[in-house]
Amino acid sequence: MGMKQSACRQGRRARTAAALAAVLLSCLPGAAGAQDVQRKVLVLYSTGRDAVIARTAERDLPLLLDNGLDRRLDYHAEYIDAGRFADPVYQEGFHDFLRLKYTGLKFDLIIGMQDVALQFLQRHRSDLFPDTPVVYLARNKVPADLPNATGILAEIDFTRTVTLARAVHPGLKEVFVISGAGSRDQALEGQARAQFQQYDPLVKFTYLSGLRTPDLEDRLAAMPANSIAFYVLVYEDGAGEAFQPLEYLERLTNRANRPVYSWVDSTFGHGVLGGHMQRLEPQIADVAALALRVLKGTPAATIPVTTAARLDVAQMDWRQFRRWGISETRLPAGTEVLFRTPGVWERYRTYIVGAIVVLLGQTTLIVGLLVQAARRKRAEEQVRSGREALRLSSERIRDLGGRLLKAQEDERSRLARELHDDVGQQMALLSMDLQALKMADPGMGAKADTFARDAIARTDSIARSLHDLSHRLHPAKLRVLGLVPALKGLQRELSSAERSRCTISFSHEDVPASLSHDLTLCLFRVAQEALQNAIKHGRARSITMHLQASPSSLAMTIVDDGVGFDVNGAWDRGLGLVSMTERVESIGGAMSIRSSPGAGTSIEVQAPIAAGQAAETV
Repeated sequence: MGMKQSACRQGRRARTAAALAAVLLSCLPGAAGAQDVQRKVLVLYSTGRDAVIARTAERDLPLLLDNGLDRRLDYHAEYIDAGRFADPVYQEGFHDFLRLKYTGLKFDLIIGMQDVALQFLQRHRSDLFPDTPVVYLARNKVPADLPNATGILAEIDFTRTVTLARAVHPGLKEVFVISGAGSRDQALEGQARAQFQQYDPLVKFTYLSGLRTPDLEDRLAAMPANSIAFYVLVYEDGAGEAFQPLEYLERLTNRANRPVYSWVDSTFGHGVLGGHMQRLEPQIADVAALALRVLKGTPAATIPVTTAARLDVAQMDWRQFRRWGISETRLPAGTEVLFRTPGVWERYRTYIVGAIVVLLGQTTLIVGLLVQAARRKRAEEQVRSGREALRLSSERIRDLGGRLLKAQEDERSRLARELHDDVGQQMALLSMDLQALKMADPGMGAKADTFARDAIARTDSIARSLHDLSHRLHPAKLRVLGLVPALKGLQRELSSAERSRCTISFSHEDVPASLSHDLTLCLFRVAQEALQNAIKHGRARSITMHLQASPSSLAMTIVDDGVGFDVNGAWDRGLGLVSMTERVESIGGAMSIRSSPGAGTSIEVQAPIAAGQAAETV
């Protein structure tokens, strides 16, 4: 009985092959044996003609190859029914079909599109196309036993779409994976299951595979909150009914109560929200470029298999965003948004711009007239105010000149008093001591020694007085030791003189050891004036002075807790503020003074450090 069944099957196979041969003998190319310069290419697809990848490749691939070969392309394409490929009878029949159809025609290149076509070539290439090189586009790694071949590897990464969905839906808890019952459907589902394991237990995956279509629609219509659907592929449902995958997808998205994601750009426009989409057109272009290299003489075996460039990109359907009420602000950077409906500006830009131009022209005329009138009025006011400012400035200059002369006379009087009252008196006493020492009897002994010691002490006192006076007029320490030691000396001098009622603290950061004389003198004089004012007029109990340098400037801050004063009103009462301000401005710096009665005083000075200044700090 078994032998009879086997014989029957062999008979059916023979009759099928004979029928195919009889039908196809009439289709043999008439010029199969002709010798020409045309490059002959055969493309084997793993899908039917209506599949998206077949339609895309048939639109782009012949054109790319023909342009690259200067219009010398003889192009052929055949399609494998992947759903029937597992049947040995179908494989044998397709093998005989190709052998009979292309008898006597030698191809320069075979292009295998995706995995089923490569499996067929691996089994039957040796007797159909034994010496023909192969270029392929594969989603899985091709076995190494396919000789004289190279290709593009475009592996599917389902996880990137889930990662994108988690960014768009921060509370995502469950993903419903949709796949069919066909062999192609199950193969892709197996890849998805293996890749999705990395999300366990962060996200729960429920696989709606091999269901009858009504049952699948009911499940999608009742998905819980914080969930999405992921469409893998459906060629055949659980009832054995065949479908076109994109039409089936559109049917499902109309029933789904949650967003649906996918992994290939052909699903756009059929209800999916988005995903990390594999782009078919760039992959076809890469295959064409590789095929042209082989057709122009590069051995296929010498070209390494490469991963497809521009493999996938994050894309979203703007219409679905509106449907599900999702904000675009959740999208990761770089996500492409497609099918965006143009707004009012995009639609009526020309009209809006024209109306604005006309309106602006009229407005400009009106504003011009108003501006002209306002300018005339302001000019008249400026002339009047300028005259008043000039008068006040002239009065202030005269007042300032008088105060400068008075200050000069006061300083001369002070110096004269110090020289007369201190140095002069001590010189007179020194003269008397020296005269007494001269007239002393050599035998006086101890008394002569007393006169000598008094003269020496008097000489030291005169020297100190002259030194202090000279230091106040021009501090030599400033030029010899630098700014920081000079300020420390000033701190000790004033603290010692006023120890009973004022404490002065001084700190500094990153101050260069070498600074220009103008800068150090300016800051020293400002500090000297500010400290004396705080002690004498402000009756301060505590004064803080800080000096800090940056690469380009030097900042000095002096803060006291004195009685304060009215800054605006103080400019006309003395020369201190004027002299400090003019000193700082003369070296290109700026000074600000903040004070009010009863609130102390804060003085901040910013002065530039000259280019080329030494970088060492103290």
